[in-house]
Amino acid sequence: MSSARPARDPATLPACLPVLAAIAGVVYSSWVLQFLINPKLDPVNGYVSELSATDQPYHGFFSGCDFFSGTLSIVVAAIVLRRLRPGGWALVGWLSLLLFGVFSIGDSLFAMDCAPNSDPTCALRERAGTVSFAHEFHSVTSTLVVTSGIVSLIALTIAARRYGRWPVLARWSWPVMVVETSTALGTLPLMYFGLMLGVMERVQVTVISVWLIVIAVELYTGRRRALAAGPPILHPDARPDGRSTEREKATTP
Repeated sequence: MSSARPARDPATLPACLPVLAAIAGVVYSSWVLQFLINPKLDPVNGYVSELSATDQPYHGFFSGCDFFSGTLSIVVAAIVLRRLRPGGWALVGWLSLLLFGVFSIGDSLFAMDCAPNSDPTCALRERAGTVSFAHEFHSVTSTLVVTSGIVSLIALTIAARRYGRWPVLARWSWPVMVVETSTALGTLPLMYFGLMLGVMERVQVTVISVWLIVIAVELYTGRRRALAAGPPILHPDARPDGRSTEREKATTP
């Protein structure tokens, strides 16, 4: 048995990585502070993004939380991709999480000018086309955030259940995925009627926060399991530095 750990061993992940993922999940749900610092914004029909609108109180705080959470998500996904070099559905899932972080940062940088679902004047400005480019482009970044988050959920859920390497994800990501996709689909008819969009979006954001925390738990337990098991026996075709050969990569998810 070699004392060197191959690069794809979860034990090579930094000990702080689960903490970063958990913090990203908690910070992403900063909207709950609305009831303390911006209670006037409509939580039933108003979008979560309206908390970051430049005319709203503490908009810098909410935008900063999106930026911080997105940055941490990028760091977590990038380290996993670099250290574990996943393939197949796992690769899709971690890349989607990285894009989720990128688009979350975009959400914070392209903040809306005002809150159209809480301010009739803002709604009229939207219809008249007098809002800024950032305000209009915000809908694009928000859509990409939701899409990349759902793709990450679906892909990593499939990978966990197919490869059997991530028991926490295999157990908990399935119900999280069902709730998130159901909520996203349920938003479509509500957009037609313009009702309860704020409630549905807050559920989506909360589910994504839970998803990030599930990832944090998996990273923590996976690292502990790998350390407790000791250094694994290297594949016969593995290189001396612990990196996988093309043959090993083809057989390892």
